[in-house]
Amino acid sequence: MPKKINANQNIKRWRKTLKSHPEANFLQSPEWAITNQLIGHNIFILDLQKDIILAIAKRAKRGYYLEIPGGPLIDWSDSKAIKRAFAAMRQMAGQLGCSFVRFRPQLLNTPENVKLMAKHGARPASFHLHAEHTVIVDLSQSEDDLLAKMRRQTRYEVRRSAKLGIKVECSTKPEDFQIFHQIQAETAKRQHFIPPTERDLLAYRQAFGKNAVIYTAYSAEGSVIAMGLILKHGQEVDYFEAASTDLHRHLPGAYALLWQAIKDAKKEGFRRFNLWGIAPLGQSKHRYAGVTTFKTGFGGEIVEYLPAHDIVLKGISYRKTRAVEI
Repeated sequence: MPKKINANQNIKRWRKTLKSHPEANFLQSPEWAITNQLIGHNIFILDLQKDIILAIAKRAKRGYYLEIPGGPLIDWSDSKAIKRAFAAMRQMAGQLGCSFVRFRPQLLNTPENVKLMAKHGARPASFHLHAEHTVIVDLSQSEDDLLAKMRRQTRYEVRRSAKLGIKVECSTKPEDFQIFHQIQAETAKRQHFIPPTERDLLAYRQAFGKNAVIYTAYSAEGSVIAMGLILKHGQEVDYFEAASTDLHRHLPGAYALLWQAIKDAKKEGFRRFNLWGIAPLGQSKHRYAGVTTFKTGFGGEIVEYLPAHDIVLKGISYRKTRAVEI
């Protein structure tokens, strides 16, 4: 039976479970649980003995719902494991009075996987959840091979950044998270998106510790060009948040920053680098369209995960949610 347990309990077994899923990133980790607790959400760990599922209860314009980010992490070839997981998610959401469960598993978007979701009573959500389309760089390659697989213009900008004397530094200091927040707020005004709050950013730092790193690219004169928040967990490093100043229009600071982060992740022994979010193919007006050319230039594999799906518990309130989201 599913049960709520303290996130600090059974951490060792939780981490062992995560290691058995090489596809996992930070979204089903104890660190993400702690992050959400710090932000103010109620978190629940569905302990199914063999599988552990992190669930986050959220109240927003889209209603009160249970979110399963990057999960559930289960053996999707095991029909009994699937039934247990879906039953546990439904039961917990029902106990909490949620109108639906929203989840986005680490499964590729294939017709077979779409049918699998439908078979177990889930329907495609009307809103995305956590980088459904992304670019992933294989870090098992040599640096020379990584450079060779870049788009020619990207490789040129990486090399030009070195010639221009652009320097990249990384930090875990709280003051650098605060600077990142200030610069990202300015970026958000220019590019029309809603950035995380300073409270959110400091929650990432507190929960992830040394595995939440601010990278900053400086001009030769010492001015900030670009910044990025990198999160590390398991076998994956994620380019989770980004920010830039007006200097980025003239100087390739973002190229230098991302290349340095990729090289660092490789040296530290991580398996892959996730650039975290691009526009779906052919959607030039998508909110990620502006960064898609930049990210795909680094030569990684374009990955399309199964889109977010919903398990509906309360039909009337759920229909109101879809009306808000569509």
